[in-house]
Amino acid sequence: MGKGEKIVIVGGVAGGATAAAKSRRTSESVEIVVFERGPYISFANCGLPYYVAGTIAKRDRLFLTRRDRFSERYNLRIHVEHEVMKIDRGAKEVEVLDRSSGRTFRESYDKLILSPGASPLVPPLPGIGAANIFTVRTVPDVDAIVAAIEEKARRRAVVVGAGYVGLEMAEALVERGLQTTVVELLPQILPLFDHEVVQPIAKHLEQRGVELILSDGIKGFEGEPEATRIELESGRRLEMDVAVLSIGVRAETGLAVDCGLALGDRGGIAVDDRMQTSDPDVFAVGDAVESVHLVTGRKTLMPLAGPANKQGRIAGANAAGGDLRFRGVLGTSIVKVFDKAAAKTGLCEREAEELGYECIPIHIHAGHHVGYYPGAKQLSIKLVVEKSGRLLGAQVVGEEGVDKRIDVFATALAAGMTAEDLEHLDLAYAPPFGAGVDPAILAGYVAANVVRGEFASIDADRLREDLGEDIQIVDVRTSYEMSNGVIPGAIAIGVNKIRDRAGELDPGKRVVFYCATGYRSYLSARALEGHPFGRVESLSGGTVSWVAAGGDLEE
Repeated sequence: MGKGEKIVIVGGVAGGATAAAKSRRTSESVEIVVFERGPYISFANCGLPYYVAGTIAKRDRLFLTRRDRFSERYNLRIHVEHEVMKIDRGAKEVEVLDRSSGRTFRESYDKLILSPGASPLVPPLPGIGAANIFTVRTVPDVDAIVAAIEEKARRRAVVVGAGYVGLEMAEALVERGLQTTVVELLPQILPLFDHEVVQPIAKHLEQRGVELILSDGIKGFEGEPEATRIELESGRRLEMDVAVLSIGVRAETGLAVDCGLALGDRGGIAVDDRMQTSDPDVFAVGDAVESVHLVTGRKTLMPLAGPANKQGRIAGANAAGGDLRFRGVLGTSIVKVFDKAAAKTGLCEREAEELGYECIPIHIHAGHHVGYYPGAKQLSIKLVVEKSGRLLGAQVVGEEGVDKRIDVFATALAAGMTAEDLEHLDLAYAPPFGAGVDPAILAGYVAANVVRGEFASIDADRLREDLGEDIQIVDVRTSYEMSNGVIPGAIAIGVNKIRDRAGELDPGKRVVFYCATGYRSYLSARALEGHPFGRVESLSGGTVSWVAAGGDLEE
């Protein structure tokens, strides 16, 4: 862009503020104007629940930069509490409302960057407007929650929605001393994960005193001016002093629609890899835009901070005359729930199957570092692998080392790696940090073995479906382990006796071996090589995954 040309940015926070800074770093000659409808140009959305909890003790820590400091450093003209109400693409002007004075004016642009974000879903339910029902999206939102908790002796809280923010808020409210219930319409918490993966998180929540009500929705709220009770669709009523809605967000596409910009199939603003909309002089970034999913190649909405920052950087550079490209998203994400964490990248098994992929689910359970070094914590990893060996996604749950492994898998997905590629990763090892065969590599070993046909794996859900078939289930654990329960109908043969006692099994029937986590059952399946058996399988993840998937163990 030439000297005297102007970039106008609609919205601050992650996408807009990043775009402003990158525009300036790309060109010193352009004029840059930012309009933010809220009171703050940039704040830490993801830190809001931790401020409610008191983990972030000082409110000022939520602000990534101050308007005056940001403006001075990057030579920007920044207007907070100014809302862009209309875009006139023909005149290349925006109509702006100064929310503090009520004055309306117009601002011209040469290039326009939209970062409108997304708004919390608030269903039109009876009583939804009560003063003690909150959403969590902005600093004023959490200011209101903290004030409501501190100004009255609040004892009972209800969180509606068990996604990332819902669970973070449940933890925050427990830390604040409130008796907390989470209500989720779906039959599991963390709906973006596979059901068996998140069962340890659900159990941990209940151990920390959180009541979980699943497969039930909200019918309405009772009481004025503050709600005192929630009625569920099941008819159950819950007493409450405060409620937090966390049931998802909706892309803010109103400005784009009103000025005639194209939307994509998912309802977000359509952009190319330069973040350009259907108007070459208008760019868009963040929660409101559609992005290419790197695994599927399809467009998706991905309201996460990481993509918004990258997109803002790319749009800012390109609006100022650069030529950067956005490659796409994986949905890599992680959530802390008290002492545990759950993380995901790419597709879960359910998503892969819905999209028509023939996939293999792989479960492993291993220490986050070697067992002989004190403090090892169990990691549970699920890989979703296409039958060709291509990685489709990963999920990790545990107390320590979850972030490290999910980032390894996210990098592998971005690079288009296969299960066999995971086998050859060269990862750092010392006893306090990992193992000679890191859990990420171990997951690759298991997945690659299955892909190569070295043994057959079956997951807990499929085994439960097949229990009525002509099948022999063989428990290869120790007698002590078996005393704590076995899969119904299992035959007890220890792993070291498989070769000697193979003749006790009917070669005309299918055989499934299982142990605690899957390693000894794999050895047992390999030990039958050369024997006249047809279909021999190992239960992926063993009894740990069996129980997590809802399977029973009988004494």
